[in-house]
Amino acid sequence: MIEIAVIGASWGGLNALTTVLSDLVCDELRATVVIAQHRSPESSQSVLPQLLGESSSAPVREASDKETIEPATIYLAPPDYHLLIEDGHFALATDARVQFARPSIDVLFETAAEVYGDRALGVILTGANADGAAGLRSIRERGGLTVVQDPATAERSAMPAAALAATPVDAVLPLDEIGPFLVRHCCGEPARVR
Repeated sequence: MIEIAVIGASWGGLNALTTVLSDLVCDELRATVVIAQHRSPESSQSVLPQLLGESSSAPVREASDKETIEPATIYLAPPDYHLLIEDGHFALATDARVQFARPSIDVLFETAAEVYGDRALGVILTGANADGAAGLRSIRERGGLTVVQDPATAERSAMPAAALAATPVDAVLPLDEIGPFLVRHCCGEPARVR
């Protein structure tokens, strides 16, 4: 069973994440969902958690250092910090940027793969660089599920294309099919009424 779903997005991510989270509707979200969205370091007073929360049936909040990882919760990497998964909790780091980004999708995905192995699911969405490709490969190598947004449906295709070039994946899906895919793997019974 999938215990954690990690999602990476960059350019065009707000629209993509809103679509995915609005389609992630179920009576019982069992997994934890963790998102690394590239954003400006100056966005410390960001409204991103609030905006995404309006699209989600689960609570959405920024992760904090040493916070216990809870199921049925959607976490966001804070701006200008790498978000790492450790055994049972998060860690924040200000190490050097990876692929010009902090938070780095690769860092999130690689640490999720180390801790969760085949209980992890990685999703790469729209973006204009190669961040996430190495991390998705790590999830795949440890037996986790891997999903990439069909580059033809991405606002910027470079990130999904880089992920596809880096590793075989379990599914390449148009944006509107990613939320339902997550429901099948991260939820108990799908919601009967939307």
